[in-house]
Amino acid sequence: MFTQVKTSKENKEVVAFLTRKLGLGTENVIARIAFTYSLSKNRKLDLNDIQDAGGKEYSKGVLFGDYYDIYLGLLCVHYGLYKTDKDIGRYIKMHVDDGLQLLKDEVNSLANMDGFDFLSEKIDNSLNIFL
Repeated sequence: MFTQVKTSKENKEVVAFLTRKLGLGTENVIARIAFTYSLSKNRKLDLNDIQDAGGKEYSKGVLFGDYYDIYLGLLCVHYGLYKTDKDIGRYIKMHVDDGLQLLKDEVNSLANMDGFDFLSEKIDNSLNIFL
């Protein structure tokens, strides 16, 4: 059962950078955004590619707050898993790490965009897909 997750050593610095750059709240908020951003790319990550666990540690409650069941549901639907699957924690870790890297790459390519503008643009682009 999933109780905590640790980012990769490299992503310990990335989450701190994104927290400062985007100004959207604490590091756990950035980790939540990273997790869902990675899932939104609709890619299935391979458990064999899991990174080291030398970075920032998050408990289930800190990472997902009161909404753990919702985040878990997103992951389970994406992979076709049951909520007690032994690999849930590994998938969560992989998507947090993947999302942090994706966000870092995008944020580095933007000059002076703040977190609100960044998220607004992502939401707008996603909504336009359905129009």
